[in-house]
Amino acid sequence: MLCVLRRATSHSRSILPTIYSLVSTSSGRKMSTQISFSPDFLFRQFFDRESCTYTYLLADVNSKEAVLIDPVFELAERDFQILKELDLKLKYAMNTHVHADHVTGTGVLKGMIPECRSVIAKSSGARADILVEPGSSVVFGRHSLEVRPTPGHTNGCVTYVSHEQGIAFTGDTLLIRGCGRTDFQEGCPKMLYNSVHSQIFTLPDNFKLYPAHDYKGLTVTTVGEEKLYNARLTKTMDEFVQIMENLNLAYPKKIDVAVPSNRVCGIQEILGTEKNSGNTS
Repeated sequence: MLCVLRRATSHSRSILPTIYSLVSTSSGRKMSTQISFSPDFLFRQFFDRESCTYTYLLADVNSKEAVLIDPVFELAERDFQILKELDLKLKYAMNTHVHADHVTGTGVLKGMIPECRSVIAKSSGARADILVEPGSSVVFGRHSLEVRPTPGHTNGCVTYVSHEQGIAFTGDTLLIRGCGRTDFQEGCPKMLYNSVHSQIFTLPDNFKLYPAHDYKGLTVTTVGEEKLYNARLTKTMDEFVQIMENLNLAYPKKIDVAVPSNRVCGIQEILGTEKNSGNTS
């Protein structure tokens, strides 16, 4: 359970909330202070009611450069309007993976904002202006996101990490108290289990985690919480594989449209050529 305590600081006229997360220690569980966003970092979390998808807007307050993570096709106009109202320049429209449950808004956003460039992992097999690889950095203003490979839900799943802000965007690899399914699109439970434990659970316990979806009204979790309470990923590898192989879930309704569309959506073609590179700056 999260609790919010309030304390005054000598550098602020208002009383600011300090949020604490649970972590496990040798003597039991205690609260760990999370990292506060820097004053020049803008963060917004948007929601799509139909697919239960979260879209994230991040920006440098001073340079006005911004990125959108996992935009949704039907809500691109909403995202464009917010960017306009906040006077932000969308530098990158990014995806954590090739989605199967909705069509990405990357392509339509590029139509509205020609200078915007599309980003996805090279390992996804999809086409985009920029194909990032493990260790790549996505830079906007003075801020950056590290690209961590977290396959298992799909081959091209990545997690974007801001170490300074203490946050990570986990896509469908790690959900709040759960994880993405592994029964289609190159899914592999062993690979997903290893991805989470090697790339996400190795982050500090107080890092906040923002998934691509949530179906229960939850918005954020922490590394420490998931290491304690994730009903699937706290199991052994063998137990996890057994759980994932017996979910018997129906296929996403839009998979036949979403997957092929998302493999080619958002291409920037200039005189018949495509520009792809591993780092964005």
